[in-house]
Amino acid sequence: MTKVISFVSRKGGTGKTTNAINLATMLNNLGHSVALIETDTNYTLSTLRKMEVYKSGANAKSIFEILGSKDDKISDEIIALKDKSRYDFIIVDSAGKPTDEGIKKLCLQCDAVIVPTSLTQNDLLVTYQTITDLSPAKDLNDNLKIMVLPNRIHSMTKSKTIQEAMGNLDATILDVSVPQKNLYVNFSTILAEKEYLHIAQAIIKEL
Repeated sequence: MTKVISFVSRKGGTGKTTNAINLATMLNNLGHSVALIETDTNYTLSTLRKMEVYKSGANAKSIFEILGSKDDKISDEIIALKDKSRYDFIIVDSAGKPTDEGIKKLCLQCDAVIVPTSLTQNDLLVTYQTITDLSPAKDLNDNLKIMVLPNRIHSMTKSKTIQEAMGNLDATILDVSVPQKNLYVNFSTILAEKEYLHIAQAIIKEL
């Protein structure tokens, strides 16, 4: 059965795209069939994929698909993809500022929604609001799991500090964190970053 994992936040720059592509490449590397859908109309990942294929000479048909969509169409497109039963995972990189209706429809099709956030006050406030907006969807989708992924965390930050900072969030706080490293920001749409393995494993464990 296809699992749908979406990265959602009420603001841009929280790490949705970075984590979506790192999760997708890692799941693909582990042998799963994957599709990634981005709803940002700039289609950054689709463009990067074309550049990587051109430079590397890789066979585009042998790599997982990156598809473009829009906030108001993503739900129906996920349904169509799930009906084909071609994928183990569908990863969604949602728009920087999704609409309320778009979030609601997307959540109805998801197994998990992941909200990446740093520990800055501004990001935590946005994360709180995002989770508040997502919570009603759990009444409509019993299978939905809302997770918070600590992102861009300093290597010296203790897990206890992270948990305390996020303790008032009504969601599962993943017990892993994405550190401040260029290797996560300078991502590839083809090659998996091996240091992301334990993060991917922690996400899948919660499904």
